[in-house]
Amino acid sequence: MALRNIVKVGDPILTKKSRAVEKFDERLWTLLDDMKETMYAANGVGLAAVQVGVLKRVVVIDVGDGYMELINPEITEKSGIQTEEEGCLSLPGESGVTIRPAVVKVKAQDRNGKWCVYKGEGLKARCFCHETDHLDGVVFTQRLAPKELLNKE
Repeated sequence: MALRNIVKVGDPILTKKSRAVEKFDERLWTLLDDMKETMYAANGVGLAAVQVGVLKRVVVIDVGDGYMELINPEITEKSGIQTEEEGCLSLPGESGVTIRPAVVKVKAQDRNGKWCVYKGEGLKARCFCHETDHLDGVVFTQRLAPKELLNKE
């Protein structure tokens, strides 16, 4: 395993759409292992492959209830609303309040290509959305809650 450099906002790769993973091989497993090590070293709760310069639909997550690998993730269901503070390893020191679904279901493949369905609530739901956004070239600052809404709370 190896630590990878985390791409920072301003790098055009963060605006690109990632490609689907088709080969489930040692190269993918190395990427997953490196992403896990990089996420933990940076004290993150999620990391998308694009954030380490790889345009593949690969995400690792650990919001405190166990490590997860999501390959080719697709959000299949969303419900409720949460308005919470969010940050990003690609925007160190920046945060903002976003509006995200409170509950999310995701269909994704594991490192061997097997499809699985995961349900997330609260922070995990937010993380699923945040990381899949990265795969589509979207950063959280594009999801910030309007100031008018925040002033009413």
